[in-house]
Amino acid sequence: MKKILLILCAWIACWSVGLGAGAAVPEKADFYRIDIDKEIGPTTWRYLQNGHAEALRTSAKAVILRLNTYGGTVVHADSMRTLILNSPLPFYAFIDNNAASAGALIAIACDSIYMREGASIGAATVVDPTGAAMPDKYQSYMRATIRATAESHGCDTLREADGSTRLQWHRDPLIAEAMVDERIVVPGLCDSTKVLTLTAREALQWGYCEAIVGSVDDIIASRLGCTSYTVEQYESTFYDNLVGFLQNPVVQGILIILILGGIYFEMQTPGVGLPLAVAIVAAVLYFAPLYLVGLAASWEILVFLLGIILLALELFVIPGFGIAGILGLVCFFGGLLLALLNNADFDFFWVSTDSITDGLLVILGGLLGAVLLSLYLMRRIGRRGLFYRVALHVEQNIEDGYVAVSGRLAAMVGREGRAVTVMRPSGKVRIDGEDYDAISYHNTYLDEGTPIKVVKVENMQLYVVPQNLEEK
Repeated sequence: MKKILLILCAWIACWSVGLGAGAAVPEKADFYRIDIDKEIGPTTWRYLQNGHAEALRTSAKAVILRLNTYGGTVVHADSMRTLILNSPLPFYAFIDNNAASAGALIAIACDSIYMREGASIGAATVVDPTGAAMPDKYQSYMRATIRATAESHGCDTLREADGSTRLQWHRDPLIAEAMVDERIVVPGLCDSTKVLTLTAREALQWGYCEAIVGSVDDIIASRLGCTSYTVEQYESTFYDNLVGFLQNPVVQGILIILILGGIYFEMQTPGVGLPLAVAIVAAVLYFAPLYLVGLAASWEILVFLLGIILLALELFVIPGFGIAGILGLVCFFGGLLLALLNNADFDFFWVSTDSITDGLLVILGGLLGAVLLSLYLMRRIGRRGLFYRVALHVEQNIEDGYVAVSGRLAAMVGREGRAVTVMRPSGKVRIDGEDYDAISYHNTYLDEGTPIKVVKVENMQLYVVPQNLEEK
């Protein structure tokens, strides 16, 4: 018995050790590599955030940021710059061809810059999508930002032969400013006629490049002196790719089509539920990626929802088309548009006219597509195939005993009475002491107490006109 117990205890101990050995532990990587080879924007900003978080999780010694980009949005470049400057990990930039515009700002934020032979850095002027320079207020902000970034790497105080002192910056802020403003003159490097762009050799000469290398391994082995190391590279996940896919303008247009079409068909076929479900799913897929990358704010989504509520009130509570309907349309389409624009709390400082135009094109394209889809589906509903069961197919013929209007209501045509509620255009009328639901025949508003006359009965509904109109 004792032997059995000892064996059992030993087995349990071994099993416990095995569990501990199999537990998830952070994989240690000496260096973590993040590639930025797309346009600087919400996707690359999220990509850098995720890669930086993984580098911290794996206890990496440093991050190698491989850059090959022609630039992008200033707002997201500034966010990436701030992350690099505030990171507890050193960042080494490897310019693998181009670091232009916003890419130059990101590279200058790194602790060290290495470049491939033939690579370039600079041309950081703020431009619109056509390539034209933005007004000076934008350039002023960019000059200050890139100058502060260069100054963040510090300087040395040198004593001259005459006893005076001067500052020798590790990265000359004047050179950084010259990458933005063609008016900046750097003696011996550039005049006041062009925006500065440095080749790899020029960057090495003027302190904007530590060395010219051929690969990431050259940086680690030759420049950092590591003989034994590992490099972990951040790979985009399915989730990252999905977010990027849903931000494609074509996909966004299709989602808008589904939102509009779903709402329309739900109103045309109440109780079905499927069109409304499609609209809800499409709305979630439209706003979710924009919210995750920082384009859509909570208040913009609330504006969209407010538009739907106002439209519902206009359709079901306040018949007609008035203030609620107009405000509903403005909020509905305004929410869709604002979610596409890179504004901060309704501040459109960095939002270009072209961005607004592109957003409007996406929405108008979705609206046109929704109209065409609705027309197509309306012709298909009731036919053999996918949409056969959506429509009713039993005909209510008179021969089968069906009547459209009861004989009592049919006899009401020509009768007179008064409106007992305001008709907008629907309401209640009183005829011979009895109240009936009625609709103003010309969709006009009728005040309470207006003398009316029944002119039509259809679908168990009275249609009335003012008596004075009938007299005229």
